[in-house]
Amino acid sequence: MNRRRALLVLALLAIAAAASLLLSLAVGSVALSPGAVWAALCGEGDGMAVEVVRSLRLPRALSAFACGGLLALAGALMQVLLRNPLADPYVLGISGGAAVGALAAMLLGMSANLGLEAAAFVGALAAMWLVFGLARGDGSWTQTRLLLTGVIVAAGCGAAVALMLSLAPEQQLRGMLFWLMGDASQAGEPMPVLLILAAGLLVAMFFARELNLLTRGPLLAATLGANVARLRLVLYFLASLLTAAAVTSVGSIGFVGLVVPHLVRLALGNDQRLLLPAATLAGAALLTLADTLARTVIAPQQLPVGVLTALLGVPVFLFLLARAPKVEPA
Repeated sequence: MNRRRALLVLALLAIAAAASLLLSLAVGSVALSPGAVWAALCGEGDGMAVEVVRSLRLPRALSAFACGGLLALAGALMQVLLRNPLADPYVLGISGGAAVGALAAMLLGMSANLGLEAAAFVGALAAMWLVFGLARGDGSWTQTRLLLTGVIVAAGCGAAVALMLSLAPEQQLRGMLFWLMGDASQAGEPMPVLLILAAGLLVAMFFARELNLLTRGPLLAATLGANVARLRLVLYFLASLLTAAAVTSVGSIGFVGLVVPHLVRLALGNDQRLLLPAATLAGAALLTLADTLARTVIAPQQLPVGVLTALLGVPVFLFLLARAPKVEPA
């Protein structure tokens, strides 16, 4: 894809992402026009509109936007790491570790966002270190070994989650289930995840050329000058930390990191210099729109956003499998 077309694609995706944010700020029990939204963002106009936009809708929309980008970017990196276009950022058990940490904090009575997020992040990091330590074994690891280790750790985390849910008091159970299904309404300050998204994308783009080489196979990549061992390590830790940050903020949300990079790859090709920012923008727009639907479709009640992404992702993924049964490794 030539440079002009690539820039056009990124510009269109950026416009779509901005439009999803604007829609999220305008839609709700108090409907606002685009002009009223802009005035509220500037601190002008009706006082109630300013309060609704800046205090209620904007933090949630930005959190959903950032976490959608984090999951899509992590998914794209995981698909390069495992050389499998159907890989998922949750495949290594990171979300399971975060869930164990968060639910343990809830059981201990940590209701503050900061304590809950810290516990989830510690759980995600513990799962990451556990998977990586077990997968290394005698000092080396393969994609298959890493994948199998992640599946086993995820299964263990799932058992721990089921045990905690069975022991949870009735008054805590609903909040725990909503967190497990993904709930952007409980997201805290969005600036940390936005900064993590920006930093993660910058790091990933720095290695984009080597990622293009790795998609052709580790032997060819090494022959062409890529440090494959270092690159795999960077990919693993970066994808894990991005996933941990997203799960810590909005809970477990599936299919964004699986479907979005795959769709972008089918549409734009496998050049990581374009794929990574395009998938990030597309994932951010998708989760923002899904969260808008989650809080408006049966208002005043709210749906877990993870349920909507699953309902959207499952048929899309099955359609992709039916259309392209012979998928070449990334």
